[in-house]
Amino acid sequence: MRVIVRGALALALTTSLIAPAAPANAKAKPYCERHKCIALTFDDGPWPYTPALLDTLKKHKAKATFFVLGRKVESRVEMMKRMVDEGHEIGNHTWDHPDLTKLSDEEIISEIVGTQEVIQQTAGVTPTFMRPPNGATNSRVGSLMETLGLPQILWTGSTLDWQARNTKVIKERTLKFARRDAVILLHDIVPETVKAMETVVDTLTKKGYKLVTVSTLLGDRVLKPGEAWPKPPKPAEKK
Repeated sequence: MRVIVRGALALALTTSLIAPAAPANAKAKPYCERHKCIALTFDDGPWPYTPALLDTLKKHKAKATFFVLGRKVESRVEMMKRMVDEGHEIGNHTWDHPDLTKLSDEEIISEIVGTQEVIQQTAGVTPTFMRPPNGATNSRVGSLMETLGLPQILWTGSTLDWQARNTKVIKERTLKFARRDAVILLHDIVPETVKAMETVVDTLTKKGYKLVTVSTLLGDRVLKPGEAWPKPPKPAEKK
């Protein structure tokens, strides 16, 4: 007896014969190979303006990376927990923002290790990246970061928002630096920056950009401990 199969079942059976299922070990491409991504990064916080920035990011389902200072983390536990709870990434920006190239090895290690510890204590996470203040690094700093297991995250564009202190200028500079795989340097300690992000995040989202953490932007790429990435900025771009 011949069984006749009609309708949706017939279509499903036919499709399964024509297009076999993908192998179990097939791996999807990293998110930012499938989408147009940008990493917005905010330095020197947390600060009283940070919650307003978090509100803006949450509204647009955007993620960011916060390079925090150890001395500011201690008294802002709730802000730190909120960053983690809302899916943002936390990076180490030293204890009190010194020029690492001018410190002794012991002082550099103390700046980084102390900050790692306070972030773990307050936020329950241990950063896997650090950012040298002002982008000031050299082979000695890189070697010490290698010992500590931390890649150095720089940027592709700095808005110099701390200097501009102008919402319109900060907005224009941020959008100018916007391109696929950009890492943009901003500061959540600058109130004009926080205000500018209301328009910036909305504009970038409407242009099809996905605002992601540094880790998401990297995808499958694994940075070596001590490695400085992306390409170091020109002196004029430093904050």
